[in-house]
Amino acid sequence: MSNLYLPLIALQFLTRLPIRLGEAPTPEQFGRATLFYPLVGLLMGAALGGLGWWLGDTLGALHAALILAAWVAFSGALHLDGLADTADAWVGGLGDRERTLAIMKDPRSGPVAVVVLVMILLLKFAAILTLLEKGHLWPLLLAPWLARTALPLLFLTTPYARPGGLGQALADHLPRRTLPWMLALNVVLMPLTGLTGVVAIVVALAVFIWWRSRLMARLDGTTGDTAGALVELVECAVLVALAI
Repeated sequence: MSNLYLPLIALQFLTRLPIRLGEAPTPEQFGRATLFYPLVGLLMGAALGGLGWWLGDTLGALHAALILAAWVAFSGALHLDGLADTADAWVGGLGDRERTLAIMKDPRSGPVAVVVLVMILLLKFAAILTLLEKGHLWPLLLAPWLARTALPLLFLTTPYARPGGLGQALADHLPRRTLPWMLALNVVLMPLTGLTGVVAIVVALAVFIWWRSRLMARLDGTTGDTAGALVELVECAVLVALAI
């Protein structure tokens, strides 16, 4: 499969868009496709911003609910699933690395996961509603864009904690020379949205540093689930900060 398919691999992996590839991507191609994770976030943010504009005459609460529903549907709740698994493991692991990793592999969701999902979705909904009432649509572009820029940055700067699987293959085949330049390009473009973009970058960076420090302290690295949790945490923090 040609490297021209790398953006499609990123879209297929991070979204539920009906992307059909002629053959299964190789581990190397999965790794190189991380170059285009920020682009997926940008496309997602543009779609959400466009939806927010198109639904401009819709009553506030319904307007916010429709945007949030589209947001979840776009990724197929992929990152919410990672957040749920991480929440269960973080509490149930009782500070132990191996116990935390073992619980994270369990596909079932406990009460902690449910509570965390309700809280994150409630915060997102309230923030989106507040932003719509203020007429601010830029955050709908910035939040998913920043979150999917933080995702490859986490793999680039953090060891993978669990050997084997797709996550390990992805981490092993990152384009380590090219990826920092691609991430830097996206960060440079974000302030074009004005002060909103600068604030969003600062908030996202603070969340990234905090979450990475927690991962290193508990797991000595990251996993696919904790990477998904990072996406949700960045999106929620950016929305809430810009709504305030």
